[in-house]
Amino acid sequence: MTPAPLDLDLLLKAYAAGIFPMADERHADEVYWVEPQKRGILPLGGFHLSRSLAKSLKSNQYETTADADFSGVVRACAASVETRPSTWINGQIEEAVTRLHALGRAHSIEIWDKDVLVGGLYGIALGRAFFGESMFSRATDASKFALAHLVARLRAGGFTLLDCQFITPHLASLGAIEIDREDYLKRLAQALSPDEPVGNYGLYSGSPPSLGATSESCVTMVSLPTSGWRIWHSLTQTS
Repeated sequence: MTPAPLDLDLLLKAYAAGIFPMADERHADEVYWVEPQKRGILPLGGFHLSRSLAKSLKSNQYETTADADFSGVVRACAASVETRPSTWINGQIEEAVTRLHALGRAHSIEIWDKDVLVGGLYGIALGRAFFGESMFSRATDASKFALAHLVARLRAGGFTLLDCQFITPHLASLGAIEIDREDYLKRLAQALSPDEPVGNYGLYSGSPPSLGATSESCVTMVSLPTSGWRIWHSLTQTS
């Protein structure tokens, strides 16, 4: 019997409470809810831009888009590979985030080598919080490119929290840290506060729109390719 679809309202309320779904493996029929005592976040002002990554970004080694192939990114994140035989993204989760994407709540970053998708990530945006769900890489530094583009876009949009769920050595090397649950919930509450303006997800060709807007109708997505040089420049600005 096909599992019932996840209720999107319940799903968003769970994220807003610091809880997220996972499955035991790709073909599992059910999900379970996770609320870690230790939470991984990547401070948006603390992204570690190594010399080699900065050089690669400035050289425009890859082409990068956002929301251009959301389903392709999710499928790649869920796919089995030699170093990761199975993942926590089952059919229910894939179907739910695809519906959230159609509603403008879930977003992806795609990394292309010519016309081949070689890396990317996806996550869910609520208020000024972005919940990074998963990433993949099929070429050197492709996932690092994706995360650099995400951080630059979130900084441009006035986001205050990038949730990584759990710390990995890869994420730690890029600046992610681990905080306790109480600290995380305080940061999450601030990012979701109705007194805070809603973040704009994207980079802009001209001056950024005002960050004082309070309606989510202002959320803007730029899916066209954005140069790695521009991302490098954004990440190296201190004010």
